[in-house]
Amino acid sequence: MKHFALPHALAAALALLAQPAFAQDKLTLMLDWFVNPDHAPVIIAQEKGFFADEGLDVEVVAPADPADPPKLVAAGKADLAISYQPQLHLQVHAGLPLKRVGTLVATPLNCLMVKADGPVQTIADLKGKKIGYSVSGVEEALVGQILKTAGLGMSDVEMVNVNWSLSPALIAGQVDATIGGYRNFELTQMRQEGAEGRCFFIEEQGVPTYDELIFVANPQTMDTNKTRRFLHAVERGAQYMVNHPDEAWQLFSGTAPDLKDELNAAAWKDTLPRFSQSPAALDQGRYSRFEAFLHEAGLTDSVLPVSELAEDLGAE
Repeated sequence: MKHFALPHALAAALALLAQPAFAQDKLTLMLDWFVNPDHAPVIIAQEKGFFADEGLDVEVVAPADPADPPKLVAAGKADLAISYQPQLHLQVHAGLPLKRVGTLVATPLNCLMVKADGPVQTIADLKGKKIGYSVSGVEEALVGQILKTAGLGMSDVEMVNVNWSLSPALIAGQVDATIGGYRNFELTQMRQEGAEGRCFFIEEQGVPTYDELIFVANPQTMDTNKTRRFLHAVERGAQYMVNHPDEAWQLFSGTAPDLKDELNAAAWKDTLPRFSQSPAALDQGRYSRFEAFLHEAGLTDSVLPVSELAEDLGAE
């Protein structure tokens, strides 16, 4: 019997096929809330296999408490969390080992919301009115800045904690305006309840523009290489959504039955242009300006350098 030698390239290929596949690197991402259109690039990256292309096995976890994700990352119990730039500043000042490593939604979503046909038609109309809020601190600083544009101060309004019942409190007339509601969700929710809302966009009322949703990591435990690969996959997800919006919506909404409703469909369209197309890139000016804003508002006792708040993983 004759023995035929296999060509070197073919022999090498067969040897590779005989070997077990390499295990993917595991990475845990904590969401800020239950899955919704704000998280679309992440879900698209998962469904399209972009994370797998980067050699990542990403576990996406919705929190039981929205306040938990940054704390879990700081404690080393999760690799990444979706959080908010305004909150990051306060958390770092409080001593949590956190840094922004990527941007998901690159514009503010927060707005000062009123009834379209209500008593507040201008910022000046807020004098003597009640403003509902959910989280103290940053939101009160935002209101203070907005009031300044009309020559008003915090003593001219009454702040009312309505917990997370922003739209219902506004519709019921318990308050005359709210701060903390997202323009891509709450306006549609109000419309579904038979009320028409209107937003005063905070970035048009003297508040420094900021990144609404960001990815945060613990710089002491972060795997920079894995994080860069994660952000590259998210970038591909965001680009796919822009290039194929209808296909992306079908893919996203097909992951859970409750995502196919009118609210999520409207939020999808309203949020699509707000996703960062370069999530790893850092706009240092946004972080320095917002840090100064919080200090001027009396919420921090110092001004931290951007390097203590954020990293630019887009720069090799």
